[in-house]
Amino acid sequence: MTRHPILAIALVAIAIHTSLARADSLGEAIADDYPYLESLFKHLHANPELSMQEFKTSDRLAKELQQLGFKVAREIGKTGLAATLHNGDGPMLLIRADMDGLPVQEKPGLDYASTQRQVNLEGKDMPVMHACGHDMHVTSLVGVARRMVELKDQWSGTLMLVGQPGEEALGGAKAMVTDGLYERVGHPDFALALHVIAKHPAGKIAFSDGLMYSSADTVRINVRTRATHGASPHRGHDPVVIGSQIVLALQNIVTREINPIEPALITVGAFNAGTAPNVITDLARLDITVRANSEATRAQLLKSIDRVATNTARAAGIPEDMLPEVIVSPDGAPTTTNDAELARRVRGAMERGMGADAFVDWHQTDMGAEDFPDMVNVTPPIPSVYFEVGGTAPEQLASGEWADHHSPLFRIEPEVSIKAGVEAMTLAALELLRKD
Repeated sequence: MTRHPILAIALVAIAIHTSLARADSLGEAIADDYPYLESLFKHLHANPELSMQEFKTSDRLAKELQQLGFKVAREIGKTGLAATLHNGDGPMLLIRADMDGLPVQEKPGLDYASTQRQVNLEGKDMPVMHACGHDMHVTSLVGVARRMVELKDQWSGTLMLVGQPGEEALGGAKAMVTDGLYERVGHPDFALALHVIAKHPAGKIAFSDGLMYSSADTVRINVRTRATHGASPHRGHDPVVIGSQIVLALQNIVTREINPIEPALITVGAFNAGTAPNVITDLARLDITVRANSEATRAQLLKSIDRVATNTARAAGIPEDMLPEVIVSPDGAPTTTNDAELARRVRGAMERGMGADAFVDWHQTDMGAEDFPDMVNVTPPIPSVYFEVGGTAPEQLASGEWADHHSPLFRIEPEVSIKAGVEAMTLAALELLRKD
């Protein structure tokens, strides 16, 4: 069928006008809803919980979503939940928010600062703080839920909202999948997640068409020897000396075994040994984080760490039956990589709704990691997009007076970042669940 050119132009103009009007009304609706979201955010910030112990947070999120008409499945991977809203035929979209805080003592400054303490999984009483922005993530998830319920006439399919435990310790996403997340609520066609980021101006969106974050693995090396008197080192083996040699030798893996243009990192974050200056102990413990930007490099690093630890001990005369124990945590996370086609589609929807100036360029500036890939690297794999929302006032960024994630001084500009997070995620959801 051939259309008249003038009619075609008119139809395009009407479509653009309608799209812009809807974008304006979405922003206005989120602004009207913000007082409710602000109250929720302040409550979550003041009441953080440690990884895999997010009982009250999970209860509050479940209550918020049930009140909106979502069907909520609880206790998936211990404290995780999945809420679904079916709205006719169409694909299933998963949107995930992580819920856990960190064992950090918040410095005073906010009138809603956390004063909470909690006994961790090792039985130690710890301060707790939302020092990474997961309170913003949960609040944004609720904000998206409220918008999508109001906009049911604009989309079709099933919306799945996931409250995930244990991201900070890694392993929470894997725990939910292992505990039957997808068998209980269905296998999504797409998945989305966001993270508020201190290094970006508040409210600005950033993401790539590929790699977002590095892999992360935790390795423990137990160096076991024969204890002796500090004045008689020749009667035993000193695990402090051997452990120190291992620490230095590990750095040669990065500088001499990995291609110099391939990102790789081995950080010994903890070295524990000994009880007194005149006692050579029988155990030194090294706790290590390992980061890479490819699965091949990740595997090479882990294999080389085992070799270096074992052979450094051999060179020191440790007998074969006492060689170091190298333990790789099963809760490591693979690289976070966006589906390129899906990322371009999501970016287009956000740009149409928020404008091109809503974005800042994304660059990898460190080797941070995420366990979101464990939620989507399943069979069959789920195409996914992970994006960042700026959280720091531009003037603070310009002055350098801002605190990074995991700092006791970490804070975000909640209004600007929450509004942007809700709007960007809602636009992405409407795009992926749009009525064709």
